[in-house]
Amino acid sequence: MTVFCIALFTVSLLAGCGEDTPAPTTQAEKPSAQTAQETPATPQAAPGKSGKVLETMDAAGYTYVQVDTGTEKFWAAAPQFAVKVDDDVVVPEGMPMPDYHSKTLDRDFDMVYFVPSVLVGGAESMTGEMPPGHPPMDGSMSSTGGSPKANETDVDLSGIEAADQTVADIFAKKAELSGKPVKIRGKVVKFSPEIMGKNWIHIQDGTGEVGANDLTITTSTTAQVGDTVVISGVLVTDKDFGYGYAYDVLVEDAEVTVE
Repeated sequence: MTVFCIALFTVSLLAGCGEDTPAPTTQAEKPSAQTAQETPATPQAAPGKSGKVLETMDAAGYTYVQVDTGTEKFWAAAPQFAVKVDDDVVVPEGMPMPDYHSKTLDRDFDMVYFVPSVLVGGAESMTGEMPPGHPPMDGSMSSTGGSPKANETDVDLSGIEAADQTVADIFAKKAELSGKPVKIRGKVVKFSPEIMGKNWIHIQDGTGEVGANDLTITTSTTAQVGDTVVISGVLVTDKDFGYGYAYDVLVEDAEVTVE
């Protein structure tokens, strides 16, 4: 396998993406888009698709490039790196973001592929750190969906009254509860806004062993670390977004009530 196979995302064709493109701007913007699971039918191409840069712009810590392979054109975005028009690049596998609208750039993309890095001139670009709050793309997420420090918290978890389930119940009974509504009360130990178009909340309630005591939720609701919240939603199990970003258990699009 080549070095490009390290990337766990997929790049594919973006038809007509070069048409009617307005002038780029440098104003910061945090990308917001649909997650890969919302477009399972999206065709996927081989890793390491190479071509020439037709257009490029920076926004919110990302660099966007339109690439012409000679047979197709597509848009890709990676953590900010140095590149210019006419540079030869190789784009590894990426996550498709269909119908992506950029408010700052005031333009619509039929498809943008978000990738961990882009290779410029045959050598891997120095992408630096991911923009704040962005999910890691290097496999550092654990199989339970938390970062290595996700199970450690300074939040006081004493005296939390259980709802229908506890966090420990969710992990222990995940096979039984998969696809069913769950309701958990806990305290917010981590809040990451507007990642892939959703807010991401980690809650704990003082139950469960390390590795099975931190539950991740996606929601449109905001919360602060230390808030006591009641989470209601359908439990999803064995959710894999790619590039090591996987969850044994996850409550997606949950209703969150801050108490």
